[in-house]
Amino acid sequence: MKPNKLSIILFLVWPLGAVVAFHLAYFFQPLAGLVGVALFCLLMLSRAPSSRIAFYTGIAAGMAIFGLQLAFFLGIFSIFAVFLWFVLAFWTGVFALLARTVYEKHGKYWVALLVPFLWTGLEYFRSELYPLRFAWVNAGFAFSEAPWIAAFNYIGVYGAGFILMALAAGVSVLGWKKAAPAGGALLAIFLIISNIGAPSKSGGREGGPLVVGVQMEVSSTELVVMGLERARREHPDADLFVLSEYTFFSPVPEPVKKWCKENGEYLVVGAIDWIDENKKEFYNTAFVIGPDGETVFRQVKCVPIQFFADGLPAKEQKLWESPWGRIGFCVCYDMSYSLVIDRLVRMGAQAIIVPTMDAIRWGRYQHELHARIAPVRAAEYGVPIYRLCSSGISQHVDSGGNVVASAPFPGQGEIMAGRVKLVEKGSLPLDRYLAPLCVLITAIVVIWLFVTLIRRRGGKTREQGNKG
Repeated sequence: MKPNKLSIILFLVWPLGAVVAFHLAYFFQPLAGLVGVALFCLLMLSRAPSSRIAFYTGIAAGMAIFGLQLAFFLGIFSIFAVFLWFVLAFWTGVFALLARTVYEKHGKYWVALLVPFLWTGLEYFRSELYPLRFAWVNAGFAFSEAPWIAAFNYIGVYGAGFILMALAAGVSVLGWKKAAPAGGALLAIFLIISNIGAPSKSGGREGGPLVVGVQMEVSSTELVVMGLERARREHPDADLFVLSEYTFFSPVPEPVKKWCKENGEYLVVGAIDWIDENKKEFYNTAFVIGPDGETVFRQVKCVPIQFFADGLPAKEQKLWESPWGRIGFCVCYDMSYSLVIDRLVRMGAQAIIVPTMDAIRWGRYQHELHARIAPVRAAEYGVPIYRLCSSGISQHVDSGGNVVASAPFPGQGEIMAGRVKLVEKGSLPLDRYLAPLCVLITAIVVIWLFVTLIRRRGGKTREQGNKG
């Protein structure tokens, strides 16, 4: 039976609600809980008049969400940004299609049982596991400023999405008379958890190294040395200085190494490590220059940005056995990927330093969106993060996910200083085990639905043959 126009019009309330709720959750921190409403609305795409409508509507909702949240892509990729929005929106369409197919063949209770796994499996896959992976604008990152952020140490960013979708699924199986008050109560809970909760407490050793970072996007060797000298005058007891990713589009200059040697200082600085003499290929690298002016440690970027000249990926990850403890390094975009940090934490990282380059021309909102990542990651692993950006928003985040110091956008020449309290040991949240399971379950559901479809089509073909 073909869907009528009225049913389609009424159905469009759900994708519209998803888009509005998601943007309110991301644009206004007190309304972060509305991301749960957005997930409920996306779940209700399973009630679409047809599978085709569910798929296309899911893509349309995804385009409206990602297109606005990632509007700065236009300034970076021009018209190609539309394709990148579509790549992200495609997975929202796949979720809607799978949910609709399960609903059609097995009913609302099977949908309610499976959608938390389907949502998390698809979100984890598109964020971590395939070549165009992109982890921003996930449901869990909406709570990056929540007072209960330390709970991410248990549930993780993907676990947050799983829980929200499970709650939404519970409401979806109720009749409309029960669903309305239950949904209202759930909405109230979502909004309350956005704003109320015990402030997270940080752990770690007392004291810790005094880390001082200087924001500089456009920098010459002379300006860098001047900036470091100014930071040293303001913080003469500093233990470690930090500069951004791509401070130099070359190897670390000798005058910078000389400054470290003359002043007996440690310096973390982003620069290029050429692979060949022709200077065609390179590694985007975070260098640690020691008090003797020599390189004592280096870490190559693990996940170069797609479609950028961002160097070759790292062949390995190691920890710097610093004078204060074991320190891991993520270079900018690396921090977006849990798989990168998982390895550092498993190796025993007691703190993480993140040299970052976010260009001023990408705009304030891009910087604000990127700044959601560090608090969540610190809370997830229970490890302090010191993130120094070329033009903000730099953040010193303690092991409880609290931002204890920051430097603004665009903030050229701004200095961020703070003592980083190294922890004895970090840990992985439970979703690091749940999310891969969800990917497996999603794959099984896809195969199951595909086999069911083939069998039904085969049965219809045989029936038609018998009639003939």
